[in-house]
Amino acid sequence: MSGLRQFLDLLVRLYVWAIIARALMTWVRPRTYNRTYYDIERVLRRLTEPVLAPMRGVFPMSGVDWSPLIAIILIQVVWNFLAPYVPL
Repeated sequence: MSGLRQFLDLLVRLYVWAIIARALMTWVRPRTYNRTYYDIERVLRRLTEPVLAPMRGVFPMSGVDWSPLIAIILIQVVWNFLAPYVPL
């Protein structure tokens, strides 16, 4: 694998983990104000909301927010399609 392909693969994996972390953080909230928690949540929201917000518009929620799962699947499909075309 080329250096560019490895770098892009790393970015895709980190972004997927950011989506997973954000989804998990919505399930667990601290009982008291925790600045570190909210700082991390704000950063993750800023990173992932540009991808998740359009998913919510296309796939309406029915009690469960499926947008993280849909986004991860779409990101993986697109990356698996494009990765062979990244120059070596």
